[in-house]
Formats: sequence, C-alpha cells, structure tokens
Amino acid sequence: MDTRLPVPLVSDLPAEIDQLARRYRRANGPVMRLANRLGGKLEAQLALVPGPYRAHLERATAQALEAAYGFAGRTPDLGERGPLVAVMAAGAAGGAGGLATSLAELPVTVTLILNAIRAVAAEAGLDPDADWVRGECLQVFGAGSPLSSDDGINTSFLTARLTITGSAVQNLIATVAPKLAAVLGQKLAAQAVPVIGAVSGAALNAAFLGYYREIARIRFALLRLGEHHGVEAVLDAFRLAVEPPKIRQA
Repeated sequence: MDTRLPVPLVSDLPAEIDQLARRYRRANGPVMRLANRLGGKLEAQLALVPGPYRAHLERATAQALEAAYGFAGRTPDLGERGPLVAVMAAGAAGGAGGLATSLAELPVTVTLILNAIRAVAAEAGLDPDADWVRGECLQVFGAGSPLSSDDGINTSFLTARLTITGSAVQNLIATVAPKLAAVLGQKLAAQAVPVIGAVSGAALNAAFLGYYREIARIRFALLRLGEHHGVEAVLDAFRLAVEPPKIRQA
C-alpha cells in the first residue's frame, strides 16, 4: 500500500497553519473544564496518592504502551462511537475500585486510545500498519498534557520517518512513557476514591480520548503539509502561530 501522505494540488499554508493552531489551542478545553469541575488542580490531588503507586505508574505506563503497540491492528474495529463507549466503560471499571483497579485499567485504556489514533491515521490516507506510521501514532501520546494550559509546543510533531525496529520502539516508549505517566497520574488521582472514581474515570477517559484524537488529526495534517511545503517551514510556521510572542525588555 502506498503510505505517502496525500497532498493538495493547491495549499494556502498560512490559512491552514492558522486553522491548525486554533484547533491545537482548543484541544485540551474539554479536559481542562472537566478537571476544574473535579475540584481544582489534579497535580495537588496527585500528592495524596501513596508513593508506591506513583513509583509504579511510570513502569505500568511503559508496559501499557508496549502492550498497546503489540495489540495494534489486532483488535476489532469499533467504528466512530465504539471507542468512546469502550473507554468510558474501562474508566468506570477502573475507578470503581480505587487505585488498584485504576492501575489495572491502564493497558486497556491506552490500547483503546492508540487504536483510535490509528483510525485517525487511516482517515488521513496513511497505512496504520506501516512501521513509521505506528511510531507516529505512539508519538501522539508525548504531545503534551491535556491537563495543562501552558505546555510548550512539542517540536517532535514532525519527526523523521525512520524504520521502527524493536530497539527503536523501546527507545520511543522510554521517551513517551514519562510524559504520559505524568498525565495518567493526574487521572489516577481523580479516580482514587471508589464509586466517585468510577464517575470521574469514565468522564476523564472520554475527555482524554477526544484530546488525543484531536492531537492526532493535527499531527497528521502537519505531516501532510510538511510533504508539500517542507518540514522546517511548516514546523516554524506552526510554532509561531501557537506560541505567543515573547516580550523582550530593553
């Protein structure tokens, strides 16, 4: 299958970059609103999670990413609404039992979200089973936290397309896992209370799915533009469109 990105015959780069930048700035809106409704900063709530659970979280996240990468393409197609129903059910089940079941839920949720990201790649005209596309899908998890409004721009949006070997996958997971673990730690804190955790787990999973789907759509659109206009030009234009100008003191 031809895995080259589809490119338009005519493309207005400034207009497309502006649209993608606006989508990027809005991407974490639903998650942030939910976090505020759950009672302020989840970072503070994370401090209430026992140390052993926090220490285990990064290892569990890396294992979840490895499992999700291995299962990618082998799970049934859930359609457009199916992933939402599935992640909400997983979040509710994970939160129902507090911390222990929340940790056990991680591989299921990460796999469901990764499969949704793969579906976005397919919508963009890519082969989700191509090694470089599978790597790009994993990179979406490192694109910043949906629970922070002041993250810097992740310049790995447009990465070199290298053949993903076994060792390369491990290196990629080792890079992405700490970032994702920090995000999932905040989700874990919200799910720490049984019963209440079931409600917040389902709602957060739904919001996270929407966030990572949107980030994936932006990422693959940038890749498409990079094919047409050049990677550096697209990346520089996107960064300038999203980052506010820095005020220099005289």
